[in-house]
Amino acid sequence: MWKVEGRQRAGPEPTPKIIVAELDALPKHVASTTLDEPLPWVNSHLLKGDVIEAVRELKAQPGPDIAVLGSGELVRSLRRHGLVDAYVLLVHPVVLGGGRRLFDPGDEPAELRLTDSVTTTTGVVIARYEPA
Repeated sequence: MWKVEGRQRAGPEPTPKIIVAELDALPKHVASTTLDEPLPWVNSHLLKGDVIEAVRELKAQPGPDIAVLGSGELVRSLRRHGLVDAYVLLVHPVVLGGGRRLFDPGDEPAELRLTDSVTTTTGVVIARYEPA
């Protein structure tokens, strides 16, 4: 997860090279039970100890929002502790017939409200939801 600036771009889509440079410049906080420091990605820091407490401390600091990428298990844990302020979901126009769920069947239901959405030129819907 890393802190991200909330901004809109004017002009053409950024190139992969620009995106990589921007991601490299951001501080990244890694939640892992298998990795050790030093981490290979520049500006990456391993969260030590209780991940929930570490995220609470990160959220208490001033600065841009925190994004979690690639860990449904972490998102579910953060949600159970009231640490998720919004979900940004990318819905791709593909039917797979199966896959992993974002929420476990035993999780408490959550009412969400759509606060923003955009459809990309390839048909991907990017939707932002916040707790209702």
